Amino acid sequence: MKTSTETKVQEKKKVDPSHIMQIGMGFFASKTLLTAVKLELFTLLAKRPLSAKEIKFEICMNERGLYDFLDSLVALGFLQKKGNKQTAVYSNSPDCDLFLDKNKLQYVGGILEMANNRLYPFWGYLEEGLRTGAPQNEARMGRTTLFDAIYSDIDKTREFINAMSGIQTGNFVKFATSFDFSRYNTLCDLGGAGALLCAHVATHNPHMKCTSFDLPQVSPIALENISKMGLASRVNIKSGDFFTDPIPKSDVITMGNILHGWGINEKKQLISMAYDALPAGGALVILEDIIDDERRENAFGLMMSLNMLIETSEGFNFTAADFNEWALEAGFASTSIMQLTGSSSAAVAIK
Repeated sequence: MKTSTETKVQEKKKVDPSHIMQIGMGFFASKTLLTAVKLELFTLLAKRPLSAKEIKFEICMNERGLYDFLDSLVALGFLQKKGNKQTAVYSNSPDCDLFLDKNKLQYVGGILEMANNRLYPFWGYLEEGLRTGAPQNEARMGRTTLFDAIYSDIDKTREFINAMSGIQTGNFVKFATSFDFSRYNTLCDLGGAGALLCAHVATHNPHMKCTSFDLPQVSPIALENISKMGLASRVNIKSGDFFTDPIPKSDVITMGNILHGWGINEKKQLISMAYDALPAGGALVILEDIIDDERRENAFGLMMSLNMLIETSEGFNFTAADFNEWALEAGFASTSIMQLTGSSSAAVAIK
């Protein structure tokens, strides 16, 4: 029989710092991937496999670091290769070929582009955000608010819209193919960004008529997307501010990564406004990184809430229990949670 001392020694042997080091130095891997996305390496390799020399020429790289960069991406599982160094020919891994090629509808790199260009430097001020409770983005210097900065320039607007679409692409497909739309005919997506949620719902549910509702600055980008996909007759692009303009009445109202950007009063206001715009039996669906009720498991959802600290004045992520309380307070009869992809879920409230 083992003594307590022997048991403690065995438990001590199981402890090692590898997880600490992996997370602590995680920005090495993150920045390697983000740089590859910014250089459009995966879009380039989606056309055909290339040698390191060909990649160097196509994306204007220096010889130094070339093989370390490409082989790091191989070791991380983002690229594949045949041969080594001068004889190596590189190609995309299957997931990167599908999700990081800009020419594919499934492209999720928009959020990674924004992570590289905006979020990565802002997260350097996380400590200050935790000490002050104040945003650490453009507003940190007193220049502007998040949305003023984003909508001040068409390129920034497009990057933001693509980011919001990219982070939710898998969830949009899962929702469009798994939610029971048989009882419904119309859907309105509040804060619809590039209208991709509407596009996926319309594509997979031919009887559904959809409306993407967002600010006027966003409409041209949404219209471009819908026109490219040949869905102009099934997806309507409507401009407005969901805090001040009437929400289009629909059988289903969706919000993808909208509530997390606002404080509790605005969250309750939007849920209440959605309730008023729905018919009896209608559904409000919130697509978010909803935190588990015990706040122990959904690490990405919790860190996304920290991102709201950095990006907004009052925004935060929430649990299913939080949503249930707010929805019942607004008058909804019942709520449920539908698992989407990864850390994301759909919180559904029925009127």
